[in-house]
Formats: sequence, C-alpha cells, structure tokens
Amino acid sequence: MGRKYIDCREVPSESNCTIAIAADSEDELLEAAVQHAVAVHKHQDTPEFRKVIRGAMKDGTPPLTR
Repeated sequence: MGRKYIDCREVPSESNCTIAIAADSEDELLEAAVQHAVAVHKHQDTPEFRKVIRGAMKDGTPPLTR
C-alpha cells in the first residue's frame, strides 16, 4: 500500500482549514484525521463519520498549493 492523504482544503468550511494529513497506512491516517476533525471542526466520532473520512482519502501526497 502506498502513501495516502486527506486535505481539509478540499472541503469547504467556515474556518478555511488548510491542514493536510498523510500517512503510510489507511488506519493511521484515519485516526489522525478523525482526531483533527473532532478537535478542530467539532465533528462527532461515529462509524458513519469514519466511513466518510475513509472515502475522502486519496493516494499519494497532498499538493503544495490548492
């Protein structure tokens, strides 16, 4: 499995968050992304939300600019 990432810049938000998180495993990325989403964006950590996060993951590394 290659590197994966999730990028808050791809999701419109009131805070205009610019965080991008990358990891070598989906599970590691999922945990980091959920922690960020709960702490910063006030989402609830639910199985459904974790499914959404997993679905937003992309292969590779985030681009430097958006």
